[in-house]
Amino acid sequence: MIAVDRDPSAPGFAYADRRAIVSTEDERGIDRLARAERVDAVIAPGIDFPVAIAARVARGLGLPHPLSPAAAVLATHKQRQRERFAEAGVPQPRSRVLDDGGEALDLPCVVKAPDRQGQRGLSLVRERRELDAAIRAARDASRSGHVLVEEHVEGPEVTVNAFSIAGAFVPLTVTDRLTADPPAFGVALAHVWPSPHDVLDVARRAAEALGITDGPTYTQVKVGRNGPTVIELAARLGGGHDAELCKAALGADLNALALSAALGEEVVPPTPAPQVGGACVRFLVAREGALDAVRGLEEAEALDGVRWARVYRRPGHVFGPLRIGSDRAGALLAVGSTRDEALARAAGAASRIRFDLVDAGVAV
Repeated sequence: MIAVDRDPSAPGFAYADRRAIVSTEDERGIDRLARAERVDAVIAPGIDFPVAIAARVARGLGLPHPLSPAAAVLATHKQRQRERFAEAGVPQPRSRVLDDGGEALDLPCVVKAPDRQGQRGLSLVRERRELDAAIRAARDASRSGHVLVEEHVEGPEVTVNAFSIAGAFVPLTVTDRLTADPPAFGVALAHVWPSPHDVLDVARRAAEALGITDGPTYTQVKVGRNGPTVIELAARLGGGHDAELCKAALGADLNALALSAALGEEVVPPTPAPQVGGACVRFLVAREGALDAVRGLEEAEALDGVRWARVYRRPGHVFGPLRIGSDRAGALLAVGSTRDEALARAAGAASRIRFDLVDAGVAV
């Protein structure tokens, strides 16, 4: 397996047979590499924009791929998603595109770049004086220069991880997505399974509206006063260790399913069965400063119900303020007889992990 990333220290390289210092957004570079190495498949399992690149490169090389290039574009561009959801009657926030200024929706509203992920260019605007700065941030992050402004739906946020096989939508984990407060708006601090919210129908309708008949989907839903509302759908595995949570919770191996689909192999429908009563991925956050050392990982992993604990960064990395998903320092996975027990075990494990910072003392 060959992994590509522009960052020589990317964590994924540790799991690859070979690495290539190529940006995941460099379509021509990835195409040249795939042709030179005569690969069997191309997959972008965890980030949005390269999903469409993988689909196009696979099509150009005559390789199997679960997504058509057209469906991949819809899955990676929030503005086009909104248009297709509207055509299919999928419940979603009211929205509009701002090209050269103009009034936004009533406040509060969400301002975002329609072609970015990971909270880049994303803001929650509660006061009119915050709007211009939010629009500038979204436009600066946007590849197209467009800005998408959406109604802010108040309510719990839920994630549906599913897998489609020959047009059949197979739901797997439904988790509550616990998020940070602004200015880290939208950044997940934990995924907790199972969720009590019934959101499977809108997730299925969203996948069908985008023409996704095969492969994984990761759908974020808000449960507002008018019921479930689809915030966005990604045609990939969830980037918050969702596949590992799914395997711990239901015994279904989403990673293996995604690889089989990318290789054009026959995909056997998963038969999920609860393995535990509850499961939780909790993210670790460090205060600002240069990382000197991490203490307590082994102690945390030794606690009851803790499956693993990981830190994403090596000594020398400088942590800034928490603003986007990549600012998080690590994560851990805990299970329990109930979701509350899993959540409590995750919190207890996180409290054992310490980040020694050269400039800011010790932070949890």
